[in-house]
Amino acid sequence: MADPTIQTFCCHRSNRTDEVGLLYEFNSPTYNTVCAVSSAIGVCGAIYQLLPRQELQKASSRWVPFTITRGRRIIMWLAVADLLASLGVFVRSLLWINNQTLIPSVGSDSSLIFCFLTSAWIEYFYMCTWLWTLCYAIDVRQVYKERSCNLWLYHLFAWSVPAALTSTGLSILYVPKENCHSLESNAYLRILPNYCATYLPIAAVMIVNPILYAATSKDVTMQAARVLGQITSR
Repeated sequence: MADPTIQTFCCHRSNRTDEVGLLYEFNSPTYNTVCAVSSAIGVCGAIYQLLPRQELQKASSRWVPFTITRGRRIIMWLAVADLLASLGVFVRSLLWINNQTLIPSVGSDSSLIFCFLTSAWIEYFYMCTWLWTLCYAIDVRQVYKERSCNLWLYHLFAWSVPAALTSTGLSILYVPKENCHSLESNAYLRILPNYCATYLPIAAVMIVNPILYAATSKDVTMQAARVLGQITSR
């Protein structure tokens, strides 16, 4: 749904048979229906995460303030980013199903602009969800170290880094001309940066998050013993 391959199809201006065939496979009614259904499920899940949690307010554990005021805030912002990304996929899929003129085609500037804007929107907010996930892992580590929370730093990191990566990758792809498949413009040098801008942050989060959680889990036993006023974890 958020594959940067679709963005390379946005700048499609070639009549090559293999490119046209692959393009219409991605823009088939079946593909867009699957995207619409799965993104609708994602929207529902994100909305559920944004609903208030009354049961947390009744708990008396020491760690409930973290859940409500720190971890809960990060999860809510992650859900906001996921909601906006899923909405982008949902709207794009429905419009592509019901309005074939918006599907990228040879010589259509309006379809190119629509494809570019929606793909940039989806890529940006999905990247934000990955970085908010990283922020959550970092904050869990900070809690066990009993360090203060700098939520504005998380916002700065989770919103600005995806903006820089998305704008850089798409600028190289579409500027100075939108025909990124042209051999004259060295297609690989124009397409690969956008793939790197999309997948390298995802790979980094998938590597760093388990390391952070593993490091934090080592402190859980000692922290629980301290909270309960015990000499040992047993």
